[in-house]
Amino acid sequence: MIGPAELALLALAGYRSTQLVVHDSILDTPRQRLDAWQQRRPQSAFREQVVTLISCVYCTGWWVAGALLLTWLLVTGTWAGTPVLVHGLEWLAVAGAAVLLNRWDDSRKDG
Repeated sequence: MIGPAELALLALAGYRSTQLVVHDSILDTPRQRLDAWQQRRPQSAFREQVVTLISCVYCTGWWVAGALLLTWLLVTGTWAGTPVLVHGLEWLAVAGAAVLLNRWDDSRKDG
């Protein structure tokens, strides 16, 4: 099970990684290509879901948090010996903490 320090580290990494995927200009070109791909067949539900996944901080943040947590658990050797349910709760905790950081960041932009 991850501790508070690991949770904080993974939440910060999840927040920053989500910002990178959804907002940062370094990935503008891939996001524009993805949008153009979707516009070629706007009636495609699959394409619309993919674009929504990449443009939504909550959707992207969930999967980024899971990938970061899984990587952390495998690299540190803490995956084995812990019930999968505990890892699921850790995923919720990391994703929740990261989204709180995203919400806080979004609230600062409005003011």
